[in-house]
Amino acid sequence: MDPNDKIYQDYLKILKEELIPATGCTEPIAVAYAAAKAREVLGALPERCTIAASANIIKNVKSVVVPNTNGLKGIAAACAAGIIAGDASKKLEVLADIEEEAKARMRTYSDTHSITVVPADNDIIFYIAVTVKSGTDEATVVIEQFHTNITSVTRNGETLYELSSESGEDSGLTDRSGLNVRDILDFCDHVRMDDISEVIGRQIDYNSAISEEGLKKNYGANIGKVLLRAYGNDVRTRARAAAAAGSDARMGGCEKPVVIVSGSGNQGMTASLPIIEYAKEFGATREQLYRAVCLSDLVTIYQKMGIGRLSAYCGAVSAGCGAGAGIAYLNGGDYDVIAHTIVNSVAITSGIICDGAKPSCAAKISAAVDAGILGYQMYQNDQQFFSGDGIVTKGVDNTIHNVGVLAKEGMRETDREIIKIMLEKTEPSASVTN
Repeated sequence: MDPNDKIYQDYLKILKEELIPATGCTEPIAVAYAAAKAREVLGALPERCTIAASANIIKNVKSVVVPNTNGLKGIAAACAAGIIAGDASKKLEVLADIEEEAKARMRTYSDTHSITVVPADNDIIFYIAVTVKSGTDEATVVIEQFHTNITSVTRNGETLYELSSESGEDSGLTDRSGLNVRDILDFCDHVRMDDISEVIGRQIDYNSAISEEGLKKNYGANIGKVLLRAYGNDVRTRARAAAAAGSDARMGGCEKPVVIVSGSGNQGMTASLPIIEYAKEFGATREQLYRAVCLSDLVTIYQKMGIGRLSAYCGAVSAGCGAGAGIAYLNGGDYDVIAHTIVNSVAITSGIICDGAKPSCAAKISAAVDAGILGYQMYQNDQQFFSGDGIVTKGVDNTIHNVGVLAKEGMRETDREIIKIMLEKTEPSASVTN
């Protein structure tokens, strides 16, 4: 693949758009980003706030700790954090580098000001509208489709900024319709290291650091530690534990940043950390590692293109499949090896539900990585799933398409039921909990 080809340049743009740093789970961080921007536009400390959020946002924010808040959870906490100490110019790092004094003010603000959370009155899957008021002044910031995509900014009824929402979920991003497994492999074989070293290197450094943090300290259910204690220290277990530990820390409010993929830190870690462990085991070169992680990222992004950024389908499944493909590539796997690894992997774990961001994400990540590795080992042992075996069909790209239809269309009602179950006893509220 020639560096001047459109496909080559598009794939580079996709990587740079997707592999960005974020501090904390990206849905509450998106709420904090919108709130920080709304306060900036208002020009004063808001006396009261209202957050209208889509059900999927409510689902993903409900149970996760917001970083740099001393353990606060939920939409109201994310909003308060953004208002009190958020730096909107940092986008998904809006809550990075917050001092202790500001953390105390977040709780005080939450206790003394009205913060109301309501379901959004539309069918947009990814939607956040933060309205802040002070006296007679009012400002609203709306984010749609993906985490940093501000589509509307208004102040006292005057539209200061508006972006057309006619396009789909990836409006404003490089066209992803050209993604396919053969071109992804060709790109990873030929991409110049100078073109990917910064984005992939940052992903490896950031995600390795938070994984180490998850293995050192106590976060969530400590899935990473449990794996190592229960199953030993072989490379397969280490690969699962590394990714799980990163999620343990991140879901538990760790303040270290991660590099995300498809809008998700969990996916960014799942797509990279297992490959890093295998690269250590095999004594791989830096170039081999970078190319393998690049392939894993693009395979993950390709799958998520059909699924959507938020759905009832657990995104870790896609990233675990990407990790399996990356491990196969690290071992010299060609197109056939990688294609069969992907098909085998998605046949095993497709259907794991997403019921929000919380400690069990780490366990799902472990299962997804294991499926990716098993998918590769199946091919190594002359085994595979065939067309007609469930959702598997002839051709890796066609099977990926089937998964997208399953997740985006088939699991729509599943998503509604998940959200209904989650909110049945805990309605959206302004409460801030530990």
